[in-house]
Amino acid sequence: MRIATYNVNSVNARLPILLRWLEETQPDVVCLQELKAIQENFPEQALKDAGYNAIWHGQKSWNGVAILSKGLEITERCRVLPGDPEDLHSRYIEAEVNGIIVGGLYLPNGNPAPGPKFDYKLAWFERLAKHAADLLAEGKPTLLAGDYNVMPTEIDVYKPERWVDDALFRPETRAAFQKMIDLGWTDAIRKLYPTETIYTFWDYFRNAYGRDAGLRIDHFLLSPALSERLTGAGVDKHVRGWEKTSDHAPVWIELS
Repeated sequence: MRIATYNVNSVNARLPILLRWLEETQPDVVCLQELKAIQENFPEQALKDAGYNAIWHGQKSWNGVAILSKGLEITERCRVLPGDPEDLHSRYIEAEVNGIIVGGLYLPNGNPAPGPKFDYKLAWFERLAKHAADLLAEGKPTLLAGDYNVMPTEIDVYKPERWVDDALFRPETRAAFQKMIDLGWTDAIRKLYPTETIYTFWDYFRNAYGRDAGLRIDHFLLSPALSERLTGAGVDKHVRGWEKTSDHAPVWIELS
């Protein structure tokens, strides 16, 4: 079973890219982030024609998350991260697919830091950790996949010395990610590739992709029951090189 996560950076603007990638790789389940589309503008029919069912939570101009499945029923569990009824951002969606609980997330960027946006990021991360602990307590095979907007360690960022004051790399952000690991979640990429340089995002500016000046900010965290089933993981880096593509590349895992 292949599960992927992909920050599409506007689902309608990148729809030809998304459909091309789906046709090429045929993942069973996909978490999408940054739809940048209101609920009724999600391209449901185009994805259905490509063989994918979908649930989604849109938002005008920004954010937005979705879960796609190829020929598998999606049973939605929630479309808001618990813990703050005042939070109106579309950043989390959760469903059960083929016996696996799938949480798709788009964690806040948090810049500039320090400041209100960084405070919101850390508060959101705290809510995620609490919900993640509740999910572990359920004991079901579970994954939390998406754009976490955090580089966990120095090998996850090109020239880390340039990022020390950025919200994606500040000690508080990295500590929040480590807290998830300490709860019992497994970083899928690092389980299989503990020391390799692997990136999932390359900025549009300064020929970042051509220079391979990237960041690893899109992650799969797996519950213990799912971590045991991990057989493969990788990044479809070449998709970042396509014309009019997202600044993220799709990331995937294989489960037995």
